[in-house]
Amino acid sequence: MLPSRARMLKVAAGLVAAALVALLLDYYSPSGAPQQLLQGRSFAPEPAPGAEANNLFWLVQVSDLHISKFRDPNRSSDFEKFCTETIGIIQPALVLVTGDLTDAKTKDNIGSDQIEVEWQTYQTILKRSKVMEKTKWIDIKGNHDSFNIPSLDSVKNYYRKYSAWHKDGSFHYVHRTSFGKYSFICADATLVPGPKRPYNFFGILKVSQMEELSSLATESHDSNHTIWFGHYPTSTIISPSPGIRTIMRSATAYLCGHLHTLGGLMPVLHTQHRHGTLELELGDWKHERKFRILAFDHDLFSFADLNFEEWPVVLVTGPKPSLYSSSAHEPLQRILHSTHIRILAFSPSPIKFVKVSIDGIHLGEALQVSGPLYVLKWSPQSYSQGFHQINVTVQDASGKSTSQHHSFSMEENFSLRFGLLSSWILLVDHYIWVRPLTRAMQTSLSLHILSKTNFFYYFFLLLSLYTVLGPWFIGEIIDGHMGACFSFGVIVDGHFFQGSITFIVGILQVIFFNIPLMAYLCWCLFLRCQGNCFGSHLHNVKRYHAVPVHLTMVVLFFWQVYSCFILLQTYGAMAFFLSPLRTWIVGLTLFVVYRSWTMNSSTLRIFIAQMKNNQSC
Repeated sequence: MLPSRARMLKVAAGLVAAALVALLLDYYSPSGAPQQLLQGRSFAPEPAPGAEANNLFWLVQVSDLHISKFRDPNRSSDFEKFCTETIGIIQPALVLVTGDLTDAKTKDNIGSDQIEVEWQTYQTILKRSKVMEKTKWIDIKGNHDSFNIPSLDSVKNYYRKYSAWHKDGSFHYVHRTSFGKYSFICADATLVPGPKRPYNFFGILKVSQMEELSSLATESHDSNHTIWFGHYPTSTIISPSPGIRTIMRSATAYLCGHLHTLGGLMPVLHTQHRHGTLELELGDWKHERKFRILAFDHDLFSFADLNFEEWPVVLVTGPKPSLYSSSAHEPLQRILHSTHIRILAFSPSPIKFVKVSIDGIHLGEALQVSGPLYVLKWSPQSYSQGFHQINVTVQDASGKSTSQHHSFSMEENFSLRFGLLSSWILLVDHYIWVRPLTRAMQTSLSLHILSKTNFFYYFFLLLSLYTVLGPWFIGEIIDGHMGACFSFGVIVDGHFFQGSITFIVGILQVIFFNIPLMAYLCWCLFLRCQGNCFGSHLHNVKRYHAVPVHLTMVVLFFWQVYSCFILLQTYGAMAFFLSPLRTWIVGLTLFVVYRSWTMNSSTLRIFIAQMKNNQSC
């Protein structure tokens, strides 16, 4: 009976786990056909992609330049070459630079400030390369461009002086063509005033800003397509109801940067919102030298993420990948009515050939129509069922070659799914995950000893309460402007920024110092109740147990000391001396550890008796 019941419980647990995984996959791995959540637009099947160089334009995105005075001078020289040569070869209709134009870090790589020479370098590159004469250049702010700025009117707001766009805040730019207009909406979630790092890692949109963005979205409804762009991924933007993703639901795609593909750990950070909007994070220029080319070909959207100086550049605009398709935003039926496969190929050297194959069968070489456009006649009806793989290989006269391949389908109800991890990173509002502080702890004899010793009990009670409620430090959050940092937010110059990265810092403080210190003192008191003192326990306790415990606490203690040094370097002497949770706690830690080993044994007599009784049972 019992084994049968156990098996039933295992089966039930397995079904529950499977259901949870299925729900997780369904929610965070959106497919390419979520159109039922959005009132779809009606599209005509014509004009369909053919052999003519019409109904086509392309643009470029680059992000996270981090032009620096102190690090990697090649960033600047390579970026100038990008503006001069790469943009000259690709000749995009416009370029979107999605934030972090400058690095804004001090020489020690700890502090943060607006460094004018970095902005001057950026502006000099734009002027010397004459890139703004070649294309429409739209550059927006990132969190690094907002470090240590007390107000938008501050002289330290160098973005207004040295950028190409000059204007703060969200805006709507319309690109007009002979075949329609295309809207580009910037969502500026940078903080005003701008704290020093790391307290503007999350962007914030206020109610008034959301209303403005909603109005801009309404303005764009008569455009062929709408592209939103900003620095922050939506998962790092704090926004009031109904949320930033709902406001941009009519957009074909949202282009962003900021996460640097998690240092290269996630080279592809793409997903799709539940309303069909693509969210496409772009790798950084800073280390990876990434950029992106995007195209609208007969209102079909396509893109490719590329590496600087890797030629030829290839973008297959038709047939487009199924993974990045949305019938709510694009006339996908035009693929079935098209007469030619269409490819954009760019290189400093003349293109030698453009070979096309589908499902491993060579179809022929595409012919140049005009500029970078190459076409090859095909019969899309031959591929009307299921998924198919197209492969395009381009070689230039210098012998360099590039291949691009993707899956496509003519059936709109067929869909592929984005990766679970990348969708989780981009679709979860991560600031919500770090807010709750769990307090589940198992009781033990050592914790019982600590909790029944008034000195240690009240010390940790006050430490825990202060970590949650008290100001961690008081000082110049922005140079010349006083403020205070709490777990639930930052107050500076009369402005309050609700908690985001502060919750992470608070959790790190609790996990890597408060809790280890309490566990360490529990252990010390436990040894005292066994009759040990500091000297004798080194002989009575196995060293491979005692030494790692002490070393771990020493490392965490010096981590706390180092955080005091960072505080001093970043926010100055006042913040250093008026920081109970950083500076003061260092001295208090030494005192409570000393007290645990030197307190009168009579205080612990009752616990010693309890331990003897437990050992005798």
